[in-house]
Amino acid sequence: MLKTMTLHDPGTTDATVALIASLARKGRILELAIGTGRVALPLAAHEHRIEGIEASPEMVAKLREKPGGAGIPVQIGDMADVAVEGPFDHVFLIYNTLFNLPDQAAQVRCFKNVADRLTEGGTFLIEAFVPDLSDFTNGQRVRTMRLDMLSVWLEAAKLDTVAQRFEFQRIRVTDSGMKLVPLPMRYAYVPELDLMAQLAGLRLKERWGGWDRQPFTAESTMHVSVYEKPMDS
Repeated sequence: MLKTMTLHDPGTTDATVALIASLARKGRILELAIGTGRVALPLAAHEHRIEGIEASPEMVAKLREKPGGAGIPVQIGDMADVAVEGPFDHVFLIYNTLFNLPDQAAQVRCFKNVADRLTEGGTFLIEAFVPDLSDFTNGQRVRTMRLDMLSVWLEAAKLDTVAQRFEFQRIRVTDSGMKLVPLPMRYAYVPELDLMAQLAGLRLKERWGGWDRQPFTAESTMHVSVYEKPMDS
């Protein structure tokens, strides 16, 4: 299921950049939820034409502070609805961020928003975890994510199987105090994502069980899925 990584770094940046670069080649690229540019900046450094959508002005401000960040066009807005000017040859949405949209309707709109801005033959890549509910008891779960002599990080979660929602609360306790980091997520299984793509006029082109293009199997905990806009659409 969802793996919590320190400082929002999942440890797959190089493989992510390499795969996206191979798919997008030298076309026009759009990253949804571009954040502080973990993937966009390396792509831009290799002369890819990368643009972004981001809901948080604070994240964009951090992007702008980094070398090369000022030159990446970013539009502030909701990735499900913002009318960024296309067309794009490749769009990507990684690190489970599709599940940050609050409900199925918003996720369906996101697929449609992407499809409307893709060139014919263009691709939409999504990285997401495969939901695993096995470690929840009575709809709840608590994990120790980090523990040392100076701090403890806990993750408490509640599960709503009807709405397909996780409500995460990360609790970080140090000698200087306590911080709460909430994270609601609306998860979706792979067949549901494929249906969202179909409704938007996209079709599945590739699916792997990781950024190194390993096969996607019943044991895979995540997937990298690539949808394509047909040439005759």
